[in-house]
Amino acid sequence: MRGPGDLLGSVLSTGGNMTVTTTPSGAPADPGGATGPARARLVLASLILVAAVANLNLAVANVALPDIGRAFDAAQTGLDLIAVGYSLGLAASVLYLGALGDRYGRKMMLVLGVSLSVPVCLLAAYSPNAGVLVIARLIGGLSAGMAYPTTLALITALWAGTRRTHAIALWSGIGAAISSLGPVISGWLLEKFWWGSVFLITLPLAAVALVMAIVYVPGHVNETTDPVDNIGGILSVLMIAAIVLAINFAPVPDEGVLILVMAATGAAAVAAFVIRQRRARAPLYDLHIAGRRIFWVAATAGIAVFGTLMGAMFVGQQFLQNVLGYSPLAAGASILPAAVLMVVVAPWSAKLVGVRGSRFTLLTGYLFCLLGFLAMLLLWRENSSYWEVGLGYAFMGIGVGFAGTPASHSLTGSVPVRRAGMASGTADLQRDLGGAVMQSILGAVLTAGYAAAFAKTIAAAPGGQQISTSVQNQLEKSFDGAQAVAQRYPQYAGKITVAAKSAFLAGDQWAYLTGIVAVLLGAAIVFFLFPKKRHEEELLAAYQAEDTAGPGQRRGGPLLSAPQL
Repeated sequence: MRGPGDLLGSVLSTGGNMTVTTTPSGAPADPGGATGPARARLVLASLILVAAVANLNLAVANVALPDIGRAFDAAQTGLDLIAVGYSLGLAASVLYLGALGDRYGRKMMLVLGVSLSVPVCLLAAYSPNAGVLVIARLIGGLSAGMAYPTTLALITALWAGTRRTHAIALWSGIGAAISSLGPVISGWLLEKFWWGSVFLITLPLAAVALVMAIVYVPGHVNETTDPVDNIGGILSVLMIAAIVLAINFAPVPDEGVLILVMAATGAAAVAAFVIRQRRARAPLYDLHIAGRRIFWVAATAGIAVFGTLMGAMFVGQQFLQNVLGYSPLAAGASILPAAVLMVVVAPWSAKLVGVRGSRFTLLTGYLFCLLGFLAMLLLWRENSSYWEVGLGYAFMGIGVGFAGTPASHSLTGSVPVRRAGMASGTADLQRDLGGAVMQSILGAVLTAGYAAAFAKTIAAAPGGQQISTSVQNQLEKSFDGAQAVAQRYPQYAGKITVAAKSAFLAGDQWAYLTGIVAVLLGAAIVFFLFPKKRHEEELLAAYQAEDTAGPGQRRGGPLLSAPQL
């Protein structure tokens, strides 16, 4: 079996002189089963570096959350918003910005996104309060929404055949690994500098990525001339933002009206978006393509896989620092098994897709993600050793390494290249909507479980009735809130810390159980609805034939009757 180096060689061996040719549908021609662009090594390296800027910015906040909580005396919900803000900005904007890139230039969006990330990182690093930091994270997500999905769209437009599969494997595996390395670097910085230093990590990388993108990435490849559905784009931003915020505020006391407004807004925006897409002459999100069986099942599967990874890292970093007492560096380094295994498994995943199909590869990934959550649920305790921690992260890394390639490959393979922005936007939603939703859900479950457990402890404690309402609210709002109370009342510090750890462990158990349910639901969808290898190949061939057919054939010909559940 080939390793990462062999895979890289096979993807990039098109080397210096190949140019991109296209089929009538706009896809790169595929003589002999593989094509790629000129200077393929430098193009792919540039795209991976741009993706790395977004991936690192996505991951750096989690390790710093305890320090940020202490610096701003932030409630758990505030920390949740800081953690999810980047994913929220990215997920909410990615469909609209992907369509703008398809129409006006993917390279332009790439360069704008990387350029905007620089001042936004500076704003995050020097935020005077939690509110400004949340805003900086949201804008940072918007900058990533310009750049990150464009990288996959360009891979779809520039490569074809087996080399596209291998390029996606490298993009997915290396990208996920870089995201996992973010906490390690952040932890090292936190031991030497203030919390804001973690948001400066990507500045040197952004400078290099920007130069390489300008010099090496092709300017215009298979871009559409259709007008952009701006109304649909605005509705897409509104519906995703409202839904994620409603989930995030769900556990906050006395915010029932806000939650209902957010939920109602999200539901109304979803309905309006669907109606708009059915009526628009050039829809932002082609529901006919989105209804293709391979496309929508792969999209759902990816949301579950990438969402559970981000959710596990979000809860896990707080567990390691708050309960086990890890330093930020040690907590970040604990994720290394996941980072390494994502890269190691990526070439195996690409080969497994070719041999057994996307369905089998996705289910293999789900199995390891399930094992990861089970390890966290059963082994992560107050006195857990590192091997127990590392085992959980190792299983998650293997799972995402296997599932990432087929989830992205199935999306790009089931759309015409002129709609690459739609496929890449959906692939990005897998990571960022999945990450935002699962972090919000697991964070909400953790918050609710923590508060309920601490409330029971106070009620059962001798003299618990003497604790003032304000102090009790501070104890129940977050682990860092409890630590702040412990500093004010040092004579009770030991008991408060023990109670806070116990409450956190009660909350995180419910979070891990929620992750297990999400993995099982995703696996069930793939098992029952994703086609096996032979049927998958038949469907992909039917999609390609429909996309290359004339308008009359697409509307009334036999191709439309090909299976598209």
